[in-house]
Amino acid sequence: MAFILVTVFLDVLGIGLVIPVFPELVTQMAGGDVSDGSRTYGLFIAAYATMQFLFAPLLGAVSDRFGRRPVLLVSLFGAGVDYLLLALAPSLAWLFVARLIAGVTAANITVANAYIADVIAPEHRARNFGLLGAMFGLGFIVAPAIGGVLGNVGLRVPFYAAAIVVLANWLYGFFVLPESLPAAKRRAFEWRRADPLRAVLALRRFAGVLDLAGVLFAANLANVALQSIWVLYTGYRFGWGPLANGLSLTVVGVLSVLVQAVVLRRVLARLGEWRTLALGLAAGVVSMTLYGLASLTAIFSPLVATFVFAYAARADAGWTLPGAPFFLGALLFAVAFGLSRRAARRAGRAPSGAPGGPAVAAAPEPSSAGT
Repeated sequence: MAFILVTVFLDVLGIGLVIPVFPELVTQMAGGDVSDGSRTYGLFIAAYATMQFLFAPLLGAVSDRFGRRPVLLVSLFGAGVDYLLLALAPSLAWLFVARLIAGVTAANITVANAYIADVIAPEHRARNFGLLGAMFGLGFIVAPAIGGVLGNVGLRVPFYAAAIVVLANWLYGFFVLPESLPAAKRRAFEWRRADPLRAVLALRRFAGVLDLAGVLFAANLANVALQSIWVLYTGYRFGWGPLANGLSLTVVGVLSVLVQAVVLRRVLARLGEWRTLALGLAAGVVSMTLYGLASLTAIFSPLVATFVFAYAARADAGWTLPGAPFFLGALLFAVAFGLSRRAARRAGRAPSGAPGGPAVAAAPEPSSAGT
């Protein structure tokens, strides 16, 4: 179990290390134009996700036939070599091939889940799957900050670091990891079980599950779009470098862990599952809107502030007030304060209960896996 947790943590660590620098590296290798670099980077992400989608059930089926240990070790070794290839890639074509390999090796998460199911008694699986989720969160807290620091040294340095940690874990697993699936429990390889589309269509057998899969698809589409563009957007709009982007992603990781570990179960107990789902999706709508507005304020604020300053500092006006932009800022904060008070009063007059229809019975405290 310890090896599996470390494996997942290092998988996420390897991914998180390169997030702050990979878009900038692709942009540089695409000629330095942000627009061309963004399109190329989008193709790289899509290729990575496609390979993960295609190979996740395939690796699971192969591990059912040959055991979990060889699949995990081969995928870990492949991931380590792939990071070295990313560090040394002389062209975009090589970089693209490396991302295809990375997508295949990242599909080993299905095998890690199967390993836990093999070695952990059913009554303890929820807790251990919760630990697996915690490793994801911890990896995304630590990795972007380290990647940002290393990226300041050089854009390819995080790839070398990722290769070292992943290959070190491969060596550890090679000498320590036992096989979890006895030969008596293995089954013949069948292509139909390796078909990802068949697995998705099988959801139709369960009432409401296909609709929830649609919810996850739409929400993940939005979240992955944000993750894909974040480094490019902040660099273009605000001039952020690897360090600032790494720290910003670390903050997101910390808040994500706090929400999942502390906030979510309390909200679930108070609001129930369906209202919590509605609240989370509504928060997504608001946050994406605010990201868009952050762009607009970055456009209009400099124009307003500089024109106010220019007017207030005119030599021919007979008076000067160079601090006028700051007084304008104080006025805007006062407007924001007034709007917040009005919103609070309206919320106080609103019917009790969370938005989203009739009350839902409070859910029991969820397990760590549900969290």
